[in-house]
Amino acid sequence: MTVELWSLVCSGALLFVMIAIAATANMLNKGLAWSAGNRDEAAPSTGWAGRASRAYHNMLETLPIFIILVLGAHVANIHTANAALGAQLYLWGRIAYAALYYLGITYVRTLAWLASVIGMAMILIEIARAVPAA
Repeated sequence: MTVELWSLVCSGALLFVMIAIAATANMLNKGLAWSAGNRDEAAPSTGWAGRASRAYHNMLETLPIFIILVLGAHVANIHTANAALGAQLYLWGRIAYAALYYLGITYVRTLAWLASVIGMAMILIEIARAVPAA
């Protein structure tokens, strides 16, 4: 398995963990009755539970792009050092982003988010380099 695909698998595992953390935090914050109920009316998530929910929702915004880039590079047989580094940068940036968001650390969290975006850009650049000139 390539580094890029392994980073993708780990990103999926990270999303699973982030959802579990957010669900648990919200259950503790809002109570078991709310968690087991129909939730017809959304109760606001506050504090740590709110940050956990927002962190995993942010992961849902970037993960589809990462999936497309990694699978596109894989199908095109693009396995360069920069693509591998970009995939790892995305994964570690997302791990740092989640941890920093849970802890409520703001400005450094933005740098972690930026690292993950740069990682995706690195993969995109490698794909663009492989496209033959017209």
